[in-house]
Amino acid sequence: MHRFFVAAEILSGTDVPLTGETHHHLAVVLRLSVGDDILLLDGSGGLCICRIAELQKHNGRATVLKRWRETDTAFPIHLLQALPKGDKMELVLQKGTELGIHHFSPLLCQRSVPKLSAERSEQRLRRWRRIVSEAARQSRRPRLPRIAAPRDMTEVLADCEEQLRLMLWEDGSRPLHDALPDVAPASLALLVGPEGGFSGEEARQAMDRGFHPVRLGPRILRSETAGFAVTAILQYRYGDLGSARD
Repeated sequence: MHRFFVAAEILSGTDVPLTGETHHHLAVVLRLSVGDDILLLDGSGGLCICRIAELQKHNGRATVLKRWRETDTAFPIHLLQALPKGDKMELVLQKGTELGIHHFSPLLCQRSVPKLSAERSEQRLRRWRRIVSEAARQSRRPRLPRIAAPRDMTEVLADCEEQLRLMLWEDGSRPLHDALPDVAPASLALLVGPEGGFSGEEARQAMDRGFHPVRLGPRILRSETAGFAVTAILQYRYGDLGSARD
């Protein structure tokens, strides 16, 4: 069944308006018709099976047939990702969402190349949210990951409250395996630096905030690769990619 994320408030009643991108995808891309059933999600675990009751040129309407809630079985990971060059952040968001990341915080670091104006940052954030929504829809996640606007690393670190905090850093670090407890922590924050790496000042600041420096092995991964490589390891060990959960 085709699924779509919609604003939570429009799922509160029996009738659901179909507008914007959802309507376009239903009517133009998929060419669905009145009487077809679709699955609508509110992004926070609420799901509704709906039947298309009306589908006009620019809008439509569906009727709710069934409601229920689902939990996200992925291990909760907060990715603090330094902004990479170009559109590489889009790859991080897409693959990170597929792998189960719960929260993305793009960072502006001392060696970050992108310098965004406020207007440009807002435009990019809207595009990022569409990418996350599409990736969550495709990967059948019941909840939408949170994606924040880019902020200075200092500000993001000050707000970080996850139980276990890891920083990918080559200097003075220990293997990732040695830093992972046998019992899954309640939550985990993963800090990934820019192409040029963290400055010594930034690394010290992160460690002062409780981040443990770790490394993956002999190879140096690109900034846009490192986060979801570690996410896959963590989801296998603690989350729903492991054999203990189906």
